[in-house]
Amino acid sequence: MPLLTYFTILVLIALFVVLKTFVVVPMREAVIVERLGKFRAVLPPGFHFLIPFFDRIAYRHETREQVIDVPSQACITRDNIQVEVDGLVYLQVLDPERASYGIEDYRRASINLAQTTMRAEIGKLTLGQSFYERESLNETIVQEIDKASNPWGIKVLRYELRNITPSANVVNTLEKQMEAEREKRAEITRAAAEKESTINLSEGERQEEINISEGEKQRRINVARGRAEAISIIAGATAEGTERIAAALQKEGGSAALKMQLVEEYIGTISEIAGKSNVSVVPLELARIKGFFEGLSEVAGRVPDQRKEA
Repeated sequence: MPLLTYFTILVLIALFVVLKTFVVVPMREAVIVERLGKFRAVLPPGFHFLIPFFDRIAYRHETREQVIDVPSQACITRDNIQVEVDGLVYLQVLDPERASYGIEDYRRASINLAQTTMRAEIGKLTLGQSFYERESLNETIVQEIDKASNPWGIKVLRYELRNITPSANVVNTLEKQMEAEREKRAEITRAAAEKESTINLSEGERQEEINISEGEKQRRINVARGRAEAISIIAGATAEGTERIAAALQKEGGSAALKMQLVEEYIGTISEIAGKSNVSVVPLELARIKGFFEGLSEVAGRVPDQRKEA
């Protein structure tokens, strides 16, 4: 029984020595080896031998690109608005030795530096600028973090702002402001539409008045032209008739025919006047005879009066 116990102890000791003697470094890691507490080497990926009890693995570093979540923090913008901001830092270990001995914990240091830089950069911008200037803000934060983390043996590849969240009161105020802005734009649009409608109506009325006046003008011109043409035609017909009468008078019996025509027209005119009026119309000779007798009656009436006076 004691021999079995001794053998088991020896096996365990041998196994421990073997484990401390050989080390396999995977492709994604870099191993820092110390000898008697002093930095000895950075072991690349592969199989390596160590001196038991003298060499030890002090640090293991991830050599791939790492994503570190930056917790949300309160920031004050240039226009004194409080916002909650969080983001992501992408970094990579380039010098395992400096990452081991240059700083205690490069991950925590990167997070704190990212928060500090982000708070400072947000304070330089207004709330509106912080929303649409994310690209320039990310680049500025990367430059500042990379400059400060250079002695740590890491490389900050990029920084991404994930969320910029204003407080509930600010969100409510912004919603009211956007609603007021939308209402303002709607009022401007309605006013512009009413203005355009008024202009179109007035333009239509103006055009209607112009069309009516043009039509009236054209009607008067047409009427005047018609009258002028009628007068011209009548004048031409009268002149032609006069010429024919003059020609007829030059012929034999023309004067008698003209007198006969005039007598007929005279008689027709007298008959027409007598039929349409209440005035008695008599021939001129009868009117003279009637006047003669009326004069005699008046003279006869005056004679007895003169005798009585005598």
